[in-house]
Amino acid sequence: MAHDVNRQVRLAARPTGTPGPDVWEHTIEPVPEPGAGRLVVEVSHISLDPAMRGWMNAGRSYVPPVEVGAVMRALGVGTVLASRHPDFEAGDVVTGMLGVQTHAESDGSGLQKVRPSEAAPPERHLSVLGMTGMTAYFGLFDVGALQEGDTVVVSAAAGAVGSIVGQLAKTRGARVIGIAGGPEKCAWIVDELGFDAAIDHRSQDVRTELRTHAPDGVDVYFDNVGGDILDAVLTRLARGARVVICGAISQYNETTAPQGPANYLSLLVNRARMQGFVVFDYADRYGEAAAELADLLAQGRIHSREDVVDGTVDDFPEALLRLFRGENTGKLVLRLQAA
Repeated sequence: MAHDVNRQVRLAARPTGTPGPDVWEHTIEPVPEPGAGRLVVEVSHISLDPAMRGWMNAGRSYVPPVEVGAVMRALGVGTVLASRHPDFEAGDVVTGMLGVQTHAESDGSGLQKVRPSEAAPPERHLSVLGMTGMTAYFGLFDVGALQEGDTVVVSAAAGAVGSIVGQLAKTRGARVIGIAGGPEKCAWIVDELGFDAAIDHRSQDVRTELRTHAPDGVDVYFDNVGGDILDAVLTRLARGARVVICGAISQYNETTAPQGPANYLSLLVNRARMQGFVVFDYADRYGEAAAELADLLAQGRIHSREDVVDGTVDDFPEALLRLFRGENTGKLVLRLQAA
């Protein structure tokens, strides 16, 4: 990667439906020299996340929207190229909100030093050892209040968060059913990740399969997709169930307002609760989760799979669409190559 130019992808317009090429502007700027108390990071890996679609929209949300004309917001990993910050020096590897660009200038806020290794390559710090792992951990254990012996259902179970959720539930003695798209993904979560059962939502009726695999009902549903699958699981809740709303990828590119769940009265009948959460609310406890996740990885009790796309920042728009086409297995990451 050239050190003298900063290649960027900016939000050129707010998308309607699936973001197409007209949504993006590709720009080139000089790499800045860091001012006092600042540093410049050469970005090597960019995280591709469903939440990005929501960040493009105007309106109130848990974070301000990306402004039109601004560099697209993204988590990343990179190496400090130059620093006038007391806590960082050239050569440090860091992770944080670096944006879709080859070089990021920062005051250090939100950046964390990491130590990539053979067992924990840079992309893993965007996966199980990063925000993906934090989301799975706090969503399942704090919001989902998992108990030993619970029956857990996870949607998008072969995706970044879902694959970690199911494995974490197994470490605490739960029975886990994953909902995924296609026979390959279903085989992966059962044969390699240890899920007890898988439902292929592309070829099977989710409600019928849940009656087979969860005859006594669902104690925890970790929802990553919303829509019809959420409605189907609501019909199978056990007494006192917890529904964790992490995301709704099936709805993000809809051009009409998303409809609420038709079967929400199941929450009343079963004395259940449905709760959304945002992982940033647990920032002061990331260390707790990271330590346990790293230990489980080292013991071989959980596994991480990163779906790495090699390319340049200009490949970001097309790589992002893989999420919405369901083409990724595990955590999707763009690894930057020389332009």
